[in-house]
Amino acid sequence: MKSLASRMIAEEAMDSPDLDPAIYDAVLHDLGRVNRVTLAARPTLAFLKRAAASAQSLKILDVGYGDGGMLRAIARRAAARGIAAACTGIDLNPHSAATARALTPSDLEIDYRTGDYAALAGQGWDVIVSSLVVHHMSHGELIAFLRFMEAEAARGWFVNDLHRHRLAHIGYPLLARLMRWHPIVRADGRLSIARSYRPGEWPAILEAAGAEHARVYRAFPFRLCVERLR
Repeated sequence: MKSLASRMIAEEAMDSPDLDPAIYDAVLHDLGRVNRVTLAARPTLAFLKRAAASAQSLKILDVGYGDGGMLRAIARRAAARGIAAACTGIDLNPHSAATARALTPSDLEIDYRTGDYAALAGQGWDVIVSSLVVHHMSHGELIAFLRFMEAEAARGWFVNDLHRHRLAHIGYPLLARLMRWHPIVRADGRLSIARSYRPGEWPAILEAAGAEHARVYRAFPFRLCVERLR
């Protein structure tokens, strides 16, 4: 087994620009199932509760929304708490929007966009979140992303990602096989764990991005989160 002492640098199959749209759609559907099983939304929703405080409205940006599951969970939670949430998602993959819109009921008003998050600077975001995105970025891309969030999120920002942990690396293939997830989800999921970060690696990254006030913490199961509250 390859050592997890350092991050693996490799591309995931789902990031290939040549991936058939139908296969990409199937992968996103199964990734949505993975996120539900692994309680992916819970840390982000807890952060938003802290960031919202006594707010009656929030302008929220989700970078790399995939199938839109996180934004749907955010929209539902905001509605339940009586918060007027303007939810926007941006994703580089042009096929994500079609899948996300198809899975979103008409009573949830979510703006799914395609493109680069940097084009959305200066639009008055209250909070910016991402889930399972930063391990896809190069070091330079991650620094730029953190600087963007630090500059643009009035109330705070949140990174919800994987923890590069041996137990997760061993256990995920067993879970994926048991749940009969798509072969790409099985392979990419394990690779994602190997590409993700450990807590001790974040302070230097945050310092380089000028975001030293962010908090790094673990969340069950095998999530590594970075939170910045104003």
